[in-house]
Amino acid sequence: MQQLEGKVAFVTGAGSGIGLGIAQALAATGVKVMLCDIEQAALHRAVEGLAATNADVAGVRADVSLKDELRKAAEETIARFGKVHILVNNAGVGGGGEYGEWTDASWDWTIGVNLMSVVWGFEIFGPLIERHGEGGQVVSTASIAGLIAAVGPSYNVTKYGVVALSEGLRVQLAPRGIGVSVLCPGFIRTQIMDSRRNLPARFGAIEEMNEGADASELVQAARTAIEHGIDPRYVGELVREGIEGDWPYIFTDTEFEPMIAERFAAITAGFDRIRDRTPQR
Repeated sequence: MQQLEGKVAFVTGAGSGIGLGIAQALAATGVKVMLCDIEQAALHRAVEGLAATNADVAGVRADVSLKDELRKAAEETIARFGKVHILVNNAGVGGGGEYGEWTDASWDWTIGVNLMSVVWGFEIFGPLIERHGEGGQVVSTASIAGLIAAVGPSYNVTKYGVVALSEGLRVQLAPRGIGVSVLCPGFIRTQIMDSRRNLPARFGAIEEMNEGADASELVQAARTAIEHGIDPRYVGELVREGIEGDWPYIFTDTEFEPMIAERFAAITAGFDRIRDRTPQR
């Protein structure tokens, strides 16, 4: 995938934030992009904005927490562009409440968008990439919270899952000509803290998560950090470079590197506690 011009990409959550930044960076390199989002108005604005730059783009609305809608979006991509080389599993939501406050509905929603849509993305788009034999790349957006459990439980669980899925499938798909990268961004200027604006009606009313003046001090601090976070277009350029170089991990900054090192040090310390013991067989 070192030569991206003329290739075709499918990007979820592309109406704004990181997804739009990735779509912009790829389109600027000559990639044909199918933008996918659940938010129709934002999707329309994003497609119009890119089309105004003479980029070859189109848009498809889909709720990626529904497998059939993601499959139909793939079919529309093939109908429009003929093939697909790059899949960006980017759509994500902020997750549900803390321990003692969460609900089944918020877990179902978070798992559906953040994790199952990635699973289905591989399942649906993988064979489409293999079909043309020209190689391809899958980039899935996890989070720094996929390496350190620093946010809400459901968000952490889904992002750890995306990292694990990506690490395992990278080995399995390489012989098939498909590279796999996982994006672990830090604080990026997105609307992730206001995810409930796109909550599908079928989930009903779920608990307050990040919204409201009564949110925890930690949540308020995170919101401020995100509002002053990294430009999504910068992230898009990193992802473009990661695709060209087949990077296994794509990071956006080094802010959380010490916390990740501390986690691995704690794991090593766990091994050290039993290092001189002989297991019974």
